[in-house]
Amino acid sequence: MQKVKIELGANSYEICVGSGVLAQTGLWLKELGFSGRLVIITDTHVKKLHAGILEKELAGAGFDVTVLEIPAGEAQKTLKSAGKLYDELNEANAERITPILALGGGVTGDLAGFVAATYMRGVPYIQIPTTLLAMADSSIGGKTAVDRGRLKNVVGAFYQPKLVVADIEALKTLPAVEFANGMAEVIKHAAILDKEFFDYLDTNMEKAVALDAEIMEYIVLKNVQIKAGVVAVDEKETGLRAILNYGHTVGHAVEVLSGFRLKHGQAVAIGMVAEAKISQRLGILNSGDVDRLEKLIVKAGLPTRIPKTDIKKLMQVMMHDKKVRQGRLTFALLKSIGEAFITGDVDIAFVEEVLSGER
Repeated sequence: MQKVKIELGANSYEICVGSGVLAQTGLWLKELGFSGRLVIITDTHVKKLHAGILEKELAGAGFDVTVLEIPAGEAQKTLKSAGKLYDELNEANAERITPILALGGGVTGDLAGFVAATYMRGVPYIQIPTTLLAMADSSIGGKTAVDRGRLKNVVGAFYQPKLVVADIEALKTLPAVEFANGMAEVIKHAAILDKEFFDYLDTNMEKAVALDAEIMEYIVLKNVQIKAGVVAVDEKETGLRAILNYGHTVGHAVEVLSGFRLKHGQAVAIGMVAEAKISQRLGILNSGDVDRLEKLIVKAGLPTRIPKTDIKKLMQVMMHDKKVRQGRLTFALLKSIGEAFITGDVDIAFVEEVLSGER
């Protein structure tokens, strides 16, 4: 088991990565000074797989546990769902010191984190990710949000957890499509910041897909270290942290236009390839790196092409993204594998032209 600390002053916290670490959650919560009542928020699918085990461990550690259940899926990440959880927290007599444990994937983490950030003006919360996507990315860094209509993550807050517990054993319960979904964010971190890690993924992707425990513990730990380093420098995404949006400017729009039928990681994979080709067409990224990136994404079981869609509609959705600044799109683009940069100087007509060729 390994621990990584995100240094954020009073908001600092540890991320615990290892096999079987879920059983130590109660002990770590006590070390943080928590006692008495706590609330687990999870979805119907994860509840069957992991909530019973966690509830038993926490009860054994002396906690009074309430489990609140939401349906699975992106469609639940709404203000309506948050309102229902506020009511249920009130009925459970949750207080300002009652911690919320977000048990599940990115949707549960985002929603439960948003509820924790806003219920009684903020209650403590703990991230317990059960998917690769959440372990590698969404559980780290304090981004909490819900969707609003066709706008993804448009209502939210930066609100840091008190602890993150990533148990590699939970990955064994993931369907292959969900594992691939998370691998998109893993590849993204390597592509923007760590060429050596990208090479490692290229060499070991087959073992990772086969859930080799040693390989997967290293992959999750490496992702935690990469993201923790970025967040520690730029907690509120005013500078460096924006490079974590690589693949997301196009990816979010593709995800929304699919009616969320495409999973987040699938959309980000498509976005990474599209944005790599934007960088290539700008004369910045060489074709060999574009080819390596695309092949690794395919090796991970992810799509690389924009589905048949109206590119003008895609551009319209992109122009309503949070990353738009003074009417211009902001992109995180690659200079090379392992090196990214931020730009707001890409002509919209040029982007539309490149994307039209990627359908």
